[in-house]
Amino acid sequence: MRLHSDLAICRRLLIQARPYWPHIGGILLLSLLTTPLALLTPLPLKLIVDSVLGSKPLPAPLAAIVPDALGLSSMGRLFVAIAFLLAVTALAHGRAFASSLIETYTGERLVLAFRTDLFQRVQRLSFGYHDDKGSTDALYRIQYDAPAIRWVIVHGVIPFLTAILTVVAMTYVIARIDWQLAVVAMVIAPLLYGVTRIFRQRIRNEWAKAKAVESSTMSGVQEALSSLRVVRAFGQEDRESERFRRGSEQAVRNHVRIAMINSGFEALIGFTTVASTAAAFYIGVRHIQTGALTLGSLLLIISYLSQLYAPLTAISRTVADLQASFESAERTFVLMDQERDVPERPDARAIHRAVGAVSLRDVSFGYPQGGRVLDDVSITIEPGDRVGIMGATGAGKTTLVSLLMRFYDPTSGSIALDGVDLRDFKLADLRDQFAIVLQDPILFSTSIAENIAYARPSASADDIVRAATLANAHEFVSRFPEGYHKLVGERGMALSGGERQRIALARAFLKDAPMLILDEPTSSVDVATESAIVEAMDALMKGRTTFMIAHRRSTLRNCNVRLLLERGRLTALADADVGDTHAMRR
Repeated sequence: MRLHSDLAICRRLLIQARPYWPHIGGILLLSLLTTPLALLTPLPLKLIVDSVLGSKPLPAPLAAIVPDALGLSSMGRLFVAIAFLLAVTALAHGRAFASSLIETYTGERLVLAFRTDLFQRVQRLSFGYHDDKGSTDALYRIQYDAPAIRWVIVHGVIPFLTAILTVVAMTYVIARIDWQLAVVAMVIAPLLYGVTRIFRQRIRNEWAKAKAVESSTMSGVQEALSSLRVVRAFGQEDRESERFRRGSEQAVRNHVRIAMINSGFEALIGFTTVASTAAAFYIGVRHIQTGALTLGSLLLIISYLSQLYAPLTAISRTVADLQASFESAERTFVLMDQERDVPERPDARAIHRAVGAVSLRDVSFGYPQGGRVLDDVSITIEPGDRVGIMGATGAGKTTLVSLLMRFYDPTSGSIALDGVDLRDFKLADLRDQFAIVLQDPILFSTSIAENIAYARPSASADDIVRAATLANAHEFVSRFPEGYHKLVGERGMALSGGERQRIALARAFLKDAPMLILDEPTSSVDVATESAIVEAMDALMKGRTTFMIAHRRSTLRNCNVRLLLERGRLTALADADVGDTHAMRR
């Protein structure tokens, strides 16, 4: 759901910033001090014109606190005016210093909290969403759109409120001096409002286009760099560079259009304020000529008018300038409001350690953007069974085990663990029952020890070594000068495929889950390495309900239940004949 109203976005951001409301209140109070300071700033000039160069006495509030020795002489009044100017300037700079500190701290904390919340929610979105949108779009919103909360609240809402209060105060003071000039001054407000309404939506639309292009371009860069070996192998560096250049040029054109719209907006604001100022000059001079106004009062009013027009102009410019931030905030909320495809029930039950009995009843599944992958699958698996699954590419093998971990929910039918529907369990508890080893093992760009301990961050060094030994990984790890502290590089590319696979097996050993998923764990290694991996897998499978996906029949030799997936349907597989429809339990 998109939030088209700026006010709706501001309200949502303020709710998001609730923990920092005291800090925001402090910023607002400091900002409100600008109004009385702005009112006091031109007073020294009036004192010099009317009471030093002229003969008027000091204003009554000031005369009450100034000694007679200063207030009765022109030189003394000059010292009073200078002292007043220095005091107001010192207060203004002190306020600015304190405001800068609290604004920086609050703004950074707001962005950090918003990014953290957004990242947590993105991690919990369905795999279907990530498959459709890709990871780079979410990354762009976390990194580049999330700071909108700082710009809107700290640099938008608070200055907006301060500007409104300043306008009200300035208008009141001007009206006390000359009400006709106050009326002239306020004529500008509806004019600026109309100009702002005209340009706001145009600027917002252009920012929406710009951010979509930038996100798409960033996705292209991420794809090219993550697939650099393929790009170089096919000699497509120039093609990828050209794709990046086209996207970047479109972004440049978008920003130029935004600059043109902003320039037109600024010009209209400038002409509007100049016209209002000219009218004020005309009326003020006529009032001086008739004796209704003194020169000092006119100078004071003109000074107030400039300070009045400044916040009025600032309000208009703030609304325009913040359209990029409003668009960014809207993009983050659209991401945050995405519903999970696998929601957790409010009364979901906990599970400590599963026995391992699994049953599928009439399970069918299809991806939103594709056809049906699984069709009416039913099977019962006993605790401790080793289930081997074969089938052609795209037959639904990986989809089947993804359903077991509730990465997706079946389109129809049900899956039960230990007699309980998977949808009745807490998601975190359910997934904690599985250890998984993929065909292309996922390693993080940290040390070997940290990658193994990813399964159990609290594991001791002895636990890590024990898991590596069981996975037949300790021997090759010990050969590295850094040992378990060796960095594996991005996606583990500093290690060979067999080494990465054994690190993944060590991680599964360390997790010690009652159920195991092995997704073609030996398909990309040589025969010698496969032997070490198979030996480790045999040890890992003992006492665990295991689902093993494989293309080679030999990989399934230690499985007591063998299944064949063909066109989404599941049949049993015997030793003698792939077409045999009877399950073999040994």
